[in-house]
Amino acid sequence: MSAKNSSHIWDLVEAKREAFFALSDRIWEMPELNYEEYQSSAEHTAMLEQQGFRIARGVAGIPTAVMGEAGEGGPVIAILGEYDALPGLSQEAGIAEQKPVNAGGNGHGCGHNLLGSGSLMAATAVKEYLEVHGLKGRVRYYGCPAEEGGSAKGFMVRAGVFDDVDVAISWHPAAFAGINNPISLACNEINFHFSGRSSHAAASPHLGRSALDAVELMNVGVNYMREHMPSTARIHYAVTDTGGSAPNVVQARATVRYLIRARDLPEMQGLLRRVQKIAEGAALMTETTVRSEIVSGDANLIGNTPLEQLMHQNLERLGPPYSTNETKPLLRKSRRP
Repeated sequence: MSAKNSSHIWDLVEAKREAFFALSDRIWEMPELNYEEYQSSAEHTAMLEQQGFRIARGVAGIPTAVMGEAGEGGPVIAILGEYDALPGLSQEAGIAEQKPVNAGGNGHGCGHNLLGSGSLMAATAVKEYLEVHGLKGRVRYYGCPAEEGGSAKGFMVRAGVFDDVDVAISWHPAAFAGINNPISLACNEINFHFSGRSSHAAASPHLGRSALDAVELMNVGVNYMREHMPSTARIHYAVTDTGGSAPNVVQARATVRYLIRARDLPEMQGLLRRVQKIAEGAALMTETTVRSEIVSGDANLIGNTPLEQLMHQNLERLGPPYSTNETKPLLRKSRRP
């Protein structure tokens, strides 16, 4: 793309900025968790209609997934957006210190209110660029739900909605202005449900078999495993069900959720097998049973060097974001997409 053409498409972006800033603000005000983004999806669908896209709702059988397409023939350019929030990150806009709107409520802590708005803004500019220049090509905006722990894109891939796509582009806010290295670990998120036998912890502790003990032993075993796994791997866990709050009862159930990350799928699957063996060992030690349940999973990212180089060239033309002393906190609810 020549410097002149590049300048033209950025003019198209700037012409739409206020409408898409407003969209980002609206999404900020309605933070919804993964697969529950009904209002957010509806807002993006309404913007797609307003901008003249052909719309497909309920993509891949997911009620909150949407796709808008414009143009005819030629290559298919996919621009991916997201709009799910995270629990416990409710935050008042415009201030640089923690101040929840609703204590314990949802919030867009990592810019997901921006992701859909910025991506749809880009798709709209490409749409108008193709129209003005009479170019063959189709641009698609994919509204992808459940990026945070839901892996919706995997289900969308399985349903074939990207089969004819020639290039797919996404973005995410970061602490620097640049093109990300193509590094994103393969991962699996898994629940381990332990079942034991309840009893009174004082009167008849010998009759009980503690599922909570099994969870604790599993966590200890995985922590000992950390010395003996690749340095690129990561393992995280959270106890999601302790079986109750009474300390004088042997807990008959308990659940721990694990997130296992590794450089690629074979490495991740090898770690998963080891973690599963530790879970089985914890159950054996406590005379409980364990059942595993996969919550989500993603393959590792595969880079596209020519596309990354082209994006970097355009970023060099644009320059980094700027701020002044007045705008340095820059915590507006619609930071510039």
